[in-house]
Amino acid sequence: MDFFSNLALGFGIALTIKNLSFCFLGVLIGTLIGVLPGIGPVATISLLLPTTFGMEPVTSIIMLCGVYYGAMYGGSTTSILVNIPGEAASVVTCLDGYQMARKGRAGPALGISAFGSFIGGTLSIIGLMLLSPLLARMALKFGPPEFFALMLLGLAMVTYLCRGPVLKGLVMALAGLAISCVGQDQISGTTRFTLDSITLMDGMGIVPVAMGLFGIAEVLTNLEQIVKQDILAERVTGIFPTLKDWSDSMWPIIRGSFIGFFVSILPGAGTVIPTFMAYTVEKRISKHPEKFGTGAIEGVAAPETANNAAAAGSMVTLLSLGLPSSVGMAILLGAFIIHGIQPGPLLIAKHPDLFWGTIASMYVGNVMLLVLNLPLIGLWIKILKIPYNLLFPLIVLFCFLGAYSLNNNIYDVLVMIIFGVFGYLMRKYEYEGAPFLLALVLGPMLENAFRQSLIYGDPFIFFNRPITAVLICVSLFLLISPLFKTFSQKRKTIEKVLEEGE
Repeated sequence: MDFFSNLALGFGIALTIKNLSFCFLGVLIGTLIGVLPGIGPVATISLLLPTTFGMEPVTSIIMLCGVYYGAMYGGSTTSILVNIPGEAASVVTCLDGYQMARKGRAGPALGISAFGSFIGGTLSIIGLMLLSPLLARMALKFGPPEFFALMLLGLAMVTYLCRGPVLKGLVMALAGLAISCVGQDQISGTTRFTLDSITLMDGMGIVPVAMGLFGIAEVLTNLEQIVKQDILAERVTGIFPTLKDWSDSMWPIIRGSFIGFFVSILPGAGTVIPTFMAYTVEKRISKHPEKFGTGAIEGVAAPETANNAAAAGSMVTLLSLGLPSSVGMAILLGAFIIHGIQPGPLLIAKHPDLFWGTIASMYVGNVMLLVLNLPLIGLWIKILKIPYNLLFPLIVLFCFLGAYSLNNNIYDVLVMIIFGVFGYLMRKYEYEGAPFLLALVLGPMLENAFRQSLIYGDPFIFFNRPITAVLICVSLFLLISPLFKTFSQKRKTIEKVLEEGE
């Protein structure tokens, strides 16, 4: 009965007028951000975070979560109608969604995307509700060495799964760890690398850094690219899928829900990898794989379901272990900490109103999104016509206002500008920001867990405990494994040159 009484508590909190209003506001802004190409949920959550400081923690988290999973819904609209992904998780939807629109089937593509997103989101929320308390109970048996190993695995996974060479991801992770050392040492209280700056005594702020890396840098990058937004359908009709569409899409939706949820639990998987996996699985098991890329509705249903399932799945490790599995979750972790709440094994016991209220609000938010997306497609089409050169000054203005309003400190704006330029250069040279930001967020916790572990007095404590030893070995394998591939390729090249020389 505890389960149902806790769920009733959650709905009692989520269905208050105040929380319902902010949930609606969050999913509406999230959908709008998903529709507009080039902004993304991470930058939006960073921008909105300062506005939530005066709210109650549960209201703040409900709204920010609404922005995050709302953006997953909205990204499909741009992918299908314009062939430009609204956010990264909608890249795969362009392959078949745009082709369906070219064939005059934009309506069914948008419809199955909305229904699939609703089903995937709802199933993953059920999984979140069942799995998080179980993981939290297991994590209560963990000590500092286990948490150190878990965070190390998270960083290793992010580094391993990032696009491009692992070495570049490792460089960014190490840079993030180095920057996380700025400020006061949490154990001794001494200041480190502050350059006598009062602003830096509290450490490098997560919000200005995130707004620079993912807001300012995104604007600077997009200004270099002149993208012509040709909208295929000025008016979309026939939104509700036919029985044949449902027949073709039902199993892809179910498989996409499971793939999205369970893959996103892995640290570093985020929402992009599950969508590619769901699309690849459908193409592999299809009796007609040649249809994919030409307008197959299964190629829209599977990835769109997976990315919404991943949005809730990525919250499992955040709520139960206090570990972010993606950049968006890292920003949410920052929101929890700013409000004086530490996600992790004790969250459910200490703040049941926050945990169950957030989960219940996600049920409500999914219904809101389904109701919002289908009738408002005409409005999203009109918004898509707004030229980007009119949008980017507003985005930059919000970034400046958001950074300054944190502490009414002009130096926070300076930090944001510096990391905006840094993020722009990273993109130019194909370095990813995800390992950097996750390392920045996890750095202080990683250091504390490491130093607390050493207090036990055993330098081999990380290898004497089975769980810790396994997690550290997996982390090392992930970081070293690309070297074997490199050596193998070099060996084949040398053998080929020798054979040609003979």
